[in-house]
Amino acid sequence: MASARGRSFLVGAPSTLLWRIFLVVTLLMLASVAVWSAIFSHFDQASRAAQTAQTVVSIINLTRTALLNADPGLRKDLLLDLATQEGIRIYPAEADDRITPLEDSTHVKMLTTEVRHQLGPETRFASSWEGLPGFWVSFHIQADDIENAGEFWFMLPAERVIRPHALEWMWWGTAALTLAMLGAYMIVSRLNRPLKALATAARTVGRGEVPPRLSESGPAELAELAHAFNQMSHDLQELDADRALILAGVSHDLRTPLARLRLGIEMCGADPVDVDAMVSDIEDMDRIIGQFLAFSRQDAEEAHEVTDLAGLANELAGLYARRGFPIHVLATANAMAQVRPQALRRAVTNLIENALRYAGHAPEIAVGLLDGRPMIEVLDRGPGIPTDEIERVKRPFTRLESARSDTKGSGLGLAIVDRIVRGQHGEFRLLPREGGGLRACILLPAIPKT
Repeated sequence: MASARGRSFLVGAPSTLLWRIFLVVTLLMLASVAVWSAIFSHFDQASRAAQTAQTVVSIINLTRTALLNADPGLRKDLLLDLATQEGIRIYPAEADDRITPLEDSTHVKMLTTEVRHQLGPETRFASSWEGLPGFWVSFHIQADDIENAGEFWFMLPAERVIRPHALEWMWWGTAALTLAMLGAYMIVSRLNRPLKALATAARTVGRGEVPPRLSESGPAELAELAHAFNQMSHDLQELDADRALILAGVSHDLRTPLARLRLGIEMCGADPVDVDAMVSDIEDMDRIIGQFLAFSRQDAEEAHEVTDLAGLANELAGLYARRGFPIHVLATANAMAQVRPQALRRAVTNLIENALRYAGHAPEIAVGLLDGRPMIEVLDRGPGIPTDEIERVKRPFTRLESARSDTKGSGLGLAIVDRIVRGQHGEFRLLPREGGGLRACILLPAIPKT
């Protein structure tokens, strides 16, 4: 159950390193602000409540003293001056007064406790009296010469006692937190930028292309990582160059004696059936050497060109028609793609040769659009490929078990196609054909609209 809850949390969490780090930093900052706010509030409330209580008690005592010592004829003028100039109002308390209690907060409790401690336990408090809002405190006057001596309500404006600074503090805190979060995002994005560049370069290497050199500036760890990747990319380029050179040399060294061997067989005067069989074996060996060279060939130097896929298919169909293999081309839409034309022509040729070898007859070529992307596919009526074997046969030197005893080959044909297509940012799909057979589909990226 716990693991299920953990998985459900991970599903909802951000997937990128940038947002995960930013989320962690944000949560830490929010927690820090909350803790500091609680600490400040805890130590500030007591002192602020004591200061406010002392102010209230002092004003009440001064007012009470002024009323006791003032001339009876001037007491009304004194009360009027207190109301107009200081906002202080004094009314006699009655048993049926309509009052509203103060809010139940820690600060208010501390304030009322301190005021009651200094004025007496009979002191009452209210947030409104007879509908008039304010900070109301009751006090007593014990004097025979004061008219209506007894309990009175004393009112101060609420903002002088309970300061409404919380909202203002919240806005300032929000502004400071926003600036801090923007700074955190800039720091995290600066760390994330070289990682994204590294991921892009790694995908470029995976397509068999040469990535641009990564910048080796920045923090020491990231600079060391970029340097290691640049060195790896350089080593891979040298390895590919050495491999191509070795294969070219092997091809030359093998094809020359094969040509002499074929000439000698054709001129030896042996049984024509035996001659044809030996010549066929030599041609198979020559074709396998050609596939090795094709697999090792780098197409990065060929420039991308806008190519009409229907025109390319018709050109190949014409070549095979002259060899006695009529290929039907079906173009369902105007499919233009920005590709390396020679590399793509080699890929489609490999698919046609694969269909001729395994299906035993000429395939069909379909050209069109699939989900807005240009597509060219070779369709045959051969035995097809089991669904669970599709990805395996795209790997080099892989052939189906059922094909090993029937045909000869190196197992590089589909691997060459897959490598060429991935190098052009496309997708190579092997699908079952309705009615039996195989659909070898090359899906290419759409041309960006300008």
